[in-house]
Amino acid sequence: MHDTLLIALYSFLGAAATGLVGAGALRLVRRRSLTTSLTVVAAVGVVAMLAGTLAVAWAMFLSPHDLSVVTTVVAMAAVVSLATALVLGRWVVARSHELAVAARSFGDGGAFYAPDGPATAELDALARELAATSARLAQSRERERALETSRRELVAWISHDLRTPLAGLRAMAEALEDGVATDPDRYLKQIRTEVERLNDMVGDLFELSRIHAGTLPLSPSRISLYDLVGDALAGADPLAREHGVRLIGDHVEPVPVEVDSKEMSRVLGNLLVNAIRRTPPDGTVAITAEQSPEGVVLSVTDGCGGIPDEDLGRVFDTGWRGTHARTPPAGAGLGLAIVRGIVEAHQGRTTVRNIPGGCRFEVTLPTAP
Repeated sequence: MHDTLLIALYSFLGAAATGLVGAGALRLVRRRSLTTSLTVVAAVGVVAMLAGTLAVAWAMFLSPHDLSVVTTVVAMAAVVSLATALVLGRWVVARSHELAVAARSFGDGGAFYAPDGPATAELDALARELAATSARLAQSRERERALETSRRELVAWISHDLRTPLAGLRAMAEALEDGVATDPDRYLKQIRTEVERLNDMVGDLFELSRIHAGTLPLSPSRISLYDLVGDALAGADPLAREHGVRLIGDHVEPVPVEVDSKEMSRVLGNLLVNAIRRTPPDGTVAITAEQSPEGVVLSVTDGCGGIPDEDLGRVFDTGWRGTHARTPPAGAGLGLAIVRGIVEAHQGRTTVRNIPGGCRFEVTLPTAP
């Protein structure tokens, strides 16, 4: 038992000394190729075995012949271990290089495709993560392209919408200044109308900029849907009468919600104004509010005749108007974008779908606790 303990002690000391040297060597080559690190690890294992064997042999006074046999056996093991480490290291490095080349492709705007052939579990997991990252980057690029297109269209449309009323205001102001206006009161009334339109447009742009910047201030309070819808209907009633459209507020449940009443009133107002302007005279615009398993659902139904299927996905995009007109009631194409931004700021969602004779806009909000 005493001899066994001595053998174990000498073996441990010899192997430990080799391990410390190997750790230092690994630290020195940590920035080198993986093949070098694997070779060092294999060499440490073999040299540790040799050091432990030699320490035991020296302590037990083995004969030179026995010592030479042990050394030869360990040397052959070292050769095989180092060769295996080199082969394995070169294979792993080659596989890593293939992954690096594939990753460079989606970094340059392409898609990532994992190299064919077997791989270690770690490299295979890395390939899956790179594929998932490539898919997310592709989606981000697509969203960025869509947003950039939307921004360009918005700038072009807003420039046109600003230029037209400004040119009219300048012409009317010059006519009034030169005293050639045949009906000054009508000119003044028209100037006020155009100024209010420009003011509304600037307000919408400011609201949209705060939404996109994530700085829209919200002051949630508990309020009944019945009161919210009632206020929205009262505000839209004059416009509905002007266009000869019937407003209906059936199936409005007094469900409590926790929202910013001012911003949510703007949501309902935008939806109702949009629906009234798109509905022909003698048409009907209906608003409902009810509880559902997904939350509280507010819906506005109009008689616009429906939206083309190819445009359904763009309805809430900034600048979308659904018409090539640049004059009212087309507007600046900001109302529905503001609706989506405000609803999403309340952790809700907006959808639209066609129904017989028109379309239905739905706003889903979380149920108040």
